[in-house]
Amino acid sequence: MDLGLTGKRVVVTGAGRGIGLAIVRGFVAEGASVVAGSRHVTPDLGKLAGVTAVEVDLADPAGPGELVAAAGDRIDVLVNNVGIAPPRPQGFLEVTDDMWATTWNLNVMAAVRATRAALPVMLAGGGGSIVNTGSVNARLADPLVIDYSAAKAALTNFAKSLSKEFGPRGIRVNTVAPGPVATDLWLGDGGVAATVGAAQGIAPSDVEAGAKAAMVTGRFTRPEEVADLVLLLAGDRAGNVTGAEITIDGGMITSI
Repeated sequence: MDLGLTGKRVVVTGAGRGIGLAIVRGFVAEGASVVAGSRHVTPDLGKLAGVTAVEVDLADPAGPGELVAAAGDRIDVLVNNVGIAPPRPQGFLEVTDDMWATTWNLNVMAAVRATRAALPVMLAGGGGSIVNTGSVNARLADPLVIDYSAAKAALTNFAKSLSKEFGPRGIRVNTVAPGPVATDLWLGDGGVAATVGAAQGIAPSDVEAGAKAAMVTGRFTRPEEVADLVLLLAGDRAGNVTGAEITIDGGMITSI
């Protein structure tokens, strides 16, 4: 199926690995040119043809604007993917103001800043598409990631408001909400499974097994599956989809 992405100019934040890298690869495979931002340009990102890899700190207030500027005078798609999900096994009372600020800054304000920089370019070009990487935790509140859950809820609300203001001017804004995804954020050294396992005195594999058991499919989502959904929402095939939150969580959220 042609997604209508050939020749599009795309900006992706948090592109160095995991979901972000899968998104970049997906756009390249569809014939788009990608400006990909990452704090460090990883070998996997740096070797991709059709990609302008930009080393940028997206936690810096100036970072998102620098990345958007690297795309020049045309942007068809912005993917706000960058984020962090630090586990808080010590509980709410030990989560400091600085911890809240760090989580909020990268999960919410980086998207706000990138969007603020990209929108004038999109509007001048007659339209565009913005896709945010949210999380099931926007609705599935979890004290283990209390600040992350709150930040992703804000990001989803932000996208909905934007869709209402800019939809009449040709800008679509949508959110993809993954559950646990098989990336380093969950399964790598220092990831959720390792951190929670250390706090609870159990093996990371047991934490992973517990997360899988919470999904009716019995497995983590693959990064490429999230990327496929992002590409669909970004492209012309989803031309009348805006303000939507699309969940991809293996059935973890069981309510309607």
